[in-house]
Amino acid sequence: MLHKTENSTQIGGQTLPLPDVRATGRPLNKWLGMTIAFILVAAVFISGVWSRVSARKALNAETAQVALTAVSVVTPQQMAPAEEIILPGNVQPFITSPIYARTSGYLRKWTVDIGAHVKKGQLLAVIETPEVDQQLQQSLSNLNTAKANLALAETTKNRYEGMIRSNAVSQQDVDNAVGTYNANKAIVGANQANVKQLEALQSFEKIYAPFAGVVTARNTDIGDLINSGSAGGVKTDLFHIAQPGTLRVYVNVPEEYSQGTKVGMTADLSLAEFPGRKFQGKLVRTAEAINMTTRTLLIEIDVNNPAGELLTGSYAEVHLKVPTQASTLLLPVNTLIFRSEGLRVGVVKDGKAVLAAVTPGRDSGNQIEIVAGIKPGDQVIINPPDSIVSGQRVQIVQATLPGDIK
Repeated sequence: MLHKTENSTQIGGQTLPLPDVRATGRPLNKWLGMTIAFILVAAVFISGVWSRVSARKALNAETAQVALTAVSVVTPQQMAPAEEIILPGNVQPFITSPIYARTSGYLRKWTVDIGAHVKKGQLLAVIETPEVDQQLQQSLSNLNTAKANLALAETTKNRYEGMIRSNAVSQQDVDNAVGTYNANKAIVGANQANVKQLEALQSFEKIYAPFAGVVTARNTDIGDLINSGSAGGVKTDLFHIAQPGTLRVYVNVPEEYSQGTKVGMTADLSLAEFPGRKFQGKLVRTAEAINMTTRTLLIEIDVNNPAGELLTGSYAEVHLKVPTQASTLLLPVNTLIFRSEGLRVGVVKDGKAVLAAVTPGRDSGNQIEIVAGIKPGDQVIINPPDSIVSGQRVQIVQATLPGDIK
């Protein structure tokens, strides 16, 4: 028979003590709590150490990143097959000439003024030359006297030559008569030449246009003393005539563009008085020599001007498309590094800066042509620091495309 009490159990008349459940449960709970506490402390410790290690790694990485030199880069721009250059040009008439007097005197009248369109051979002015007129009259009188003496000498010569056949006169008398005739004949020739000279001077009293054109200046007026310069002094400039049907435009091309400037090229002219319009011309000749003072090549561009819209003496901007080397590249001037060993640019390769030696070409102010030293795909540093060296690690913060270069 089983009989159970609080602390014992009776089985078959025997009383057996029961184990104290409360006594054995306390140690187990104690160890379990300690284990959990240990695990929690270890987890907190490990978590703290791991966060510190992660923070240190992040700090080191950030420090290394910040330590890199930040740079902006640009890709070189490939030059076009033909580059347009704009140069100043002087517009001049195809023919222009000052009109001087060939004889001295006083201006009697002028028949044209500035702006007049004249034809070739048209009368421009008339000069009074009383001195020349008097000299011509005197010369004509001398010529008539010489002709009368020549006629007498010829008669005497013929008579003596007839008388010598009958020995009526001596040979000496015949020779004297022939000599007198020859001398008078020479005097007549000299007087005739003098008369022709004075007649030519008298014909210069009338001033004619040497070619068709426009009178651009009149520098005299009625009653002015005209000096031809034959007797010394400053010659009188009466008129200026220009032929504006075709214009010559003279341009000084810089030496670096001289090899690409060839006869037959076309050029466009733009003038301030014709906004939005262009006048086309053709390069007809060059000086074939570089001016040693200006280091430029003088070229001439002819422009048709049938309506006379373009005025001589104007200032024009000449647009020329000069062929260029296709292999050349353009870079902003703020990419250049000036070192004692030569001109350099900084190129970013594999996160490092490499200082490349370059050969410059034409300089257009904000851009420069690079003939050798870089390739089209290179990343060139803009505004590189003076302390940059080859092999230095850099960080690209901004990249500029070729089309962004201005």
